[in-house]
Amino acid sequence: MNFYAIIAFLSAFVAGVLGFAVLFHESRSKAHFAFISGMLVLAAESLCVGIAFQADPLKWQNWSLFCGSFLPGLWLLFSFIYARGNVVESIARWKWGIAAVFFLPIWLAFLFNGELVEDISAKADVNILKLTPGALALQILFLLASIVILMNLERTFRSAVGTMRWRIKFMVLGLGVLFTVRAYTASQFLLFRVLDPAMQALNSSVLLLGSLLVLRSLLRAGHFQVSVYPSRAVITNSFTILVAGVYLLLVGLFVRMVTFFHSPEPTNFPIKDFPVKAFLVLAAFVLLTIVLLSDRVRLSTKRFISRHFQRPFYDYRSVWKTFTEGTASRVEQSELCAAVVRMVSDIFQALSVTMWLVDERKEHLVFAASSTLSEVKAGQMELEREEAAGVIRALSENPGPVDIDSSKEVWAAALRRTHPDQFQHGGNRVCVPLLAGGELLGIMTIGDRVGGLAFSVQDLDLLKSVSDQSAANLLNIELSQRLSRAKQLEAFQAMSAFFVHDLKNTASTLSLMLQNLPVHFQDPKFREDALRGIAKTVDHINDLIQRLSVLRHELRVHPVECDLNELLRDFLRSEVKIPGMEVQTEFRPLPKMRVDPEQMRKVVTNLLINAREAVSVDGQIRLETKRQNNWAVLAISDNGCGMAADFVQRNLFQPFQTTKKRGIGIGMFHCKMIVEAHQGRIEVESEQGKGTSFRVLLPIPA
Repeated sequence: MNFYAIIAFLSAFVAGVLGFAVLFHESRSKAHFAFISGMLVLAAESLCVGIAFQADPLKWQNWSLFCGSFLPGLWLLFSFIYARGNVVESIARWKWGIAAVFFLPIWLAFLFNGELVEDISAKADVNILKLTPGALALQILFLLASIVILMNLERTFRSAVGTMRWRIKFMVLGLGVLFTVRAYTASQFLLFRVLDPAMQALNSSVLLLGSLLVLRSLLRAGHFQVSVYPSRAVITNSFTILVAGVYLLLVGLFVRMVTFFHSPEPTNFPIKDFPVKAFLVLAAFVLLTIVLLSDRVRLSTKRFISRHFQRPFYDYRSVWKTFTEGTASRVEQSELCAAVVRMVSDIFQALSVTMWLVDERKEHLVFAASSTLSEVKAGQMELEREEAAGVIRALSENPGPVDIDSSKEVWAAALRRTHPDQFQHGGNRVCVPLLAGGELLGIMTIGDRVGGLAFSVQDLDLLKSVSDQSAANLLNIELSQRLSRAKQLEAFQAMSAFFVHDLKNTASTLSLMLQNLPVHFQDPKFREDALRGIAKTVDHINDLIQRLSVLRHELRVHPVECDLNELLRDFLRSEVKIPGMEVQTEFRPLPKMRVDPEQMRKVVTNLLINAREAVSVDGQIRLETKRQNNWAVLAISDNGCGMAADFVQRNLFQPFQTTKKRGIGIGMFHCKMIVEAHQGRIEVESEQGKGTSFRVLLPIPA
């Protein structure tokens, strides 16, 4: 038995044992069944490869490729559902892609059954099998599926924090190594179009190494109970995509060079010593990755630098900059809590961080975010009302961090139940209250520190600062939400008041008419007056609805090139009738500009009506245009009653704010919307008892 066969049989045995171990010792879920099926298929494939090294390579290599056709779909499914809290959503979003990757390779394997490889030993001095078109198509699918699997595993790992990342680290690493090498060997098979034994031996070696790494992950409790929620968006900065793209580009250039300087025949390419060298390089790479991913190594390095290079353990400037940048843009409580938990876990190298918020009645602690607990698990650990009230009372009086492991208080025991230890020696568990404005907004529990380190005075001081800043952010969000609700209620009340006032008058008119209808129905003049009154009421309601619809619909303008002065002259001739009022006009030359004539008519109409209602019988209204730098200015002024400065500054352009007895406060708001839609602005000067001047400024095109 040669060395390649031994490696293949050994990897098949380990993978098979691993699959059966999970089958008989783990609970059942979609991720379990996908993992078990994938491991057993890998074992079967490696077994066929081992037999092919011993006898009848053509037959057993065909069987190995047939078994391998089941791998892309099974492991792609696993990568979508492993450690994911949104399993149903992930499968629903990608169900057709998963189905295609699952069935297409199997269909190709059945279609080319027994004809996936071709023996070319008679044509060369080495025993190499040539891949047929069906096998090449399988390798293309496997290469693409491997990249997607690696990308999904990367998304899961990057979304996990604290103990969640600790639990899945070796599973992701083992499968990452396996499919990275699988992608590499698939690309080599495609480039040289041969099923080289050296590459298959490399696959077997990596299967053995990956299985051992996965076994290390399975020995950690709760590895299949992790629930993370990766972003729905595609990772545009994915490391997997970057590496895959660079690799395929370099491999393509390398093969072009080789085929230029050497014969393109596959039998002439020297690869005899490749498997051993590649395996050693791969093993070194995996060991380096394990070291770099180790929280203990990173913490030890940090402490070594702090101790021997005379620098503080924390770079406070960097920590505070990172923390403030990470929380400043969070406008929802859930987003802020998740960001705080993630950053606290990273700053203090604590794998277990959980945040609870106090409810509005100050009687319960509501789960907000955690690096170790899922929402379901946290829901099972919520404190009873009496216990939560005791915790709230105790921590409201204690502004600093508290060691809940050393405390003998009843409320500390309750908190210990909500924060179970993941490690036997994970350091002391600390609870820090989130206090702002003298009010307890929530609590944060921290534990499972890397290396089992206890919290030092320096740690507690920084933790207190972080908790105070987090509480201030929570209070700001809460106050912003209260202000938003108050403004919405105020707007609703104002709109309701206007509606009630107008509809009450309308209803009174109709009620009086209905009362007189039985008595005067036979009178033709009464019926004529009644119809006229009903028509007037309907017009009033329609006008009210039309003006209020301004707030509901998006304003759109359709500008055309026109002469603003000519537009105003036509408008004054046809639309505005102000009997007994003097309207003075002065139109200075203006260049043609792009405006929406219909919308500008509304602005001028509203401003002239306001001016007419503000002046007395002998009042004056002035309308003029002029050019001011790069602006066309339309000014409408009157010598009427004017407006208070406070009203102009605060309320004039706000909806439902008016000084008219029968107005609803929509006109000026609408005018401002129209002018701003033309990229202009509207200015006003007013003085009570002297008059008002409105200036509409519209940009003149360069």
